[in-house]
Amino acid sequence: MPDSIDARTPGVNRRRFLAGTGLVGAATALQGLMGQTAAHAAGPGRGNNRGTAAPDNGGYGPLRPAGPEGELLLPAGFSYVAFGRTGTPMRGGLPTPGRHDGMAAFEGDDGTLRLVRNHEQSGGAAFASPSYDPQAAGGTTTLVFDPEQMRLVDSFPSLAGTIRNCAGGPTPWGSWLSCEETFTGLDADTPHGYVFEVPVDADGPVDPVPYKAMGRFTHEAVAIDPATGIVYETEDRGSSGFYRFVPDAPSRLGEGGKLQMLAIKDRPRYDTRTGQRAGEPLAVEWVDIDDPDPDSGDSLAVFNQGREKGGAVFARLEGAWYGDGAVYVNSTSGGDAGLGQVWEYRPRGRSGGQLILVYESVDPDLLQSPDNICVSPNSGGLVLCEDGSGGDMLRGVTDRGEIFDFAALNSGNTSELAGATFSPDGRVLFFNVQSPGITYAVTGPWGKGAL
Repeated sequence: MPDSIDARTPGVNRRRFLAGTGLVGAATALQGLMGQTAAHAAGPGRGNNRGTAAPDNGGYGPLRPAGPEGELLLPAGFSYVAFGRTGTPMRGGLPTPGRHDGMAAFEGDDGTLRLVRNHEQSGGAAFASPSYDPQAAGGTTTLVFDPEQMRLVDSFPSLAGTIRNCAGGPTPWGSWLSCEETFTGLDADTPHGYVFEVPVDADGPVDPVPYKAMGRFTHEAVAIDPATGIVYETEDRGSSGFYRFVPDAPSRLGEGGKLQMLAIKDRPRYDTRTGQRAGEPLAVEWVDIDDPDPDSGDSLAVFNQGREKGGAVFARLEGAWYGDGAVYVNSTSGGDAGLGQVWEYRPRGRSGGQLILVYESVDPDLLQSPDNICVSPNSGGLVLCEDGSGGDMLRGVTDRGEIFDFAALNSGNTSELAGATFSPDGRVLFFNVQSPGITYAVTGPWGKGAL
């Protein structure tokens, strides 16, 4: 396997991809978090960063109703448009499916943007054909958006017949990896729990091919190291593993590879869920998963293989993002207070690396249940999507590790916020409200504050 993905891969400009999707600069914000961790080392929480509210709400000031409809609370100067609502007609009259979730934005043709959006639906008829399973209602839609006119131009199904497409991640070669957050199918003849690939330039439903070598388990998100093509995968369950897929050929994941699970060196079966100290590096090694596609009804089949070899356990790993040589992941219910953790994994060579807890929440008013994560291409600041028990928000994190509120619903709706992603030029922030299913595009004076 070569040392890096060929920047000449058709349809891909590697430098533009990295900058446009915010993969550059993630470490800046998270290094700020680690700096605050050290400052709190002698305080409560065994040295974990307790979180500090950013002055003047990250430089943006307080939230207020935005736009004539007032659906969102945003800082002064920001506005939004809403589109892609559940039930609205797509191309050909097909209704837009519901339960909008993970998403990424890519450059399209003639100045447009292409959004590939997951739909975390389960049973019911597939919303398009061809479908992986005609009894499964999940999948993806692709939306063509004009950022100059701030309007939706086109939308259509791009993956159908899958289940609970929760998150996933963009690839350096111009596609979206959509993950099934399930292990069981709707019938015994069609197994689920796989990763599927959707090219950004697809103009209709793709042939749905499960990448079985990447594992069959309760998938959540992926993040790809563009230097090696290694895919890092999160698992969303109470006791979860952190995996990596080392492909035989970068950018051609369907040709197979090796699935492995993270373990802490010389500390077999390490438990990261509680009792952790932020800023303490843990040396990492990787153990092989011998049977990544088990013919079993046991949803723990892959996880147990890794644990038997000494793999580490996490609490509900969800969002993942690559930036500045590291992968950052959210543990939604991790930590002594069960409010969430942010972890950094930094590779070292091909077989090792280090794992560091960079943030652990002990205050639900500052952060509760972080789920999806993205990085601002404008500043390197973070955007965290909450999926907690109350009114969820989009939280920002400054490059000094200070937390602030950026967006919230103004309707009393407590549905999950998901899929935050910036346009390649950093001018538009997109995100989803899962129910009733709406996509928002937000613009405003980003340079005024931390995003």
